[in-house]
Amino acid sequence: MIGLPALYTFAGLVFAAFAIGSLRDRSNAKRLGNAAFWGLLALSFLAGDQLGDLGNGVLVLCLVALAGAGALGSGSAKTTSPEERTELSARLGNRLFLPALIIPVTALVGSAAFKAISVGGTPLFDPKQVTLLSLGIGVVLALAVSMLWLRPPARAPLEEGRRLIDSVGWAAVLPQMLASLGAVFALAGVGEVVGDIAGALIPDGSRFAAIAVFTLGMAGFTMIMGNAFAAFPVMAAAIGVPVLIHGMGGNPAVIGAVGMLAGFCGTLMTPMAANFNIVPAALLELKNRNGVIRAQIATALPLLAVNLVIIYVFAFR
Repeated sequence: MIGLPALYTFAGLVFAAFAIGSLRDRSNAKRLGNAAFWGLLALSFLAGDQLGDLGNGVLVLCLVALAGAGALGSGSAKTTSPEERTELSARLGNRLFLPALIIPVTALVGSAAFKAISVGGTPLFDPKQVTLLSLGIGVVLALAVSMLWLRPPARAPLEEGRRLIDSVGWAAVLPQMLASLGAVFALAGVGEVVGDIAGALIPDGSRFAAIAVFTLGMAGFTMIMGNAFAAFPVMAAAIGVPVLIHGMGGNPAVIGAVGMLAGFCGTLMTPMAANFNIVPAALLELKNRNGVIRAQIATALPLLAVNLVIIYVFAFR
């Protein structure tokens, strides 16, 4: 059965290639720091199970130390020339984006179709991870189509990937870090503490008030922690599971899915989500480092209100 280990191995090999490319890039004054950072990340994907909790903890501390010391920098990726890119852009126009559409289409189709594929009665893909596996397959397919269609240099995918990951830097691993923080908060009982506070604010039997506290709490905690995956364990333990699901009989699928979407509304409005909001502003060289957030608020607030209504209407039918 193909499961997450295959996806982790693929990701680990990609980061290992980034580390090797960084080590060989003498145009980057911080190439050793880049190589160490992406090499450690590759190690976590390739051998995290063998390292154990203590080993992974030390690895994370090393990543934090490298990022905090400013050891990462950007070099140069030698692939196609600016003239070649301009020519391709002028000739193909928006068709250049077609390979990117392969990824979501494969993820959507694979999530439904791959569950039915079995060999000797055993599912070929882990049914619990079929969406992530479909996403990985979509990436490989999109890359293959791009290479056959555009005929770039063989090293272009890894070199351009390294250029992009160097531009993003340590923020690339921020979502995983914050999601882990959410799990730590949940184990520490933060959800129960928040639940006690929220319980004093919610009138007895008020479904609307409970949903409002849950959705606004998801957005608020996401803004504080920078990631909806970090906020979800806290708010699920505080309001989602004990109040909305067990107490009021709500549909767990609706509450969980739309609750996460409420958290993503908070992602749109916080600088703590640096990889989404601050890094793009830097890459686009915007004069206002919060320009991305300002542009997204007008979408985030109405969507947050709509999420509240969706849970109220569809989770308790």
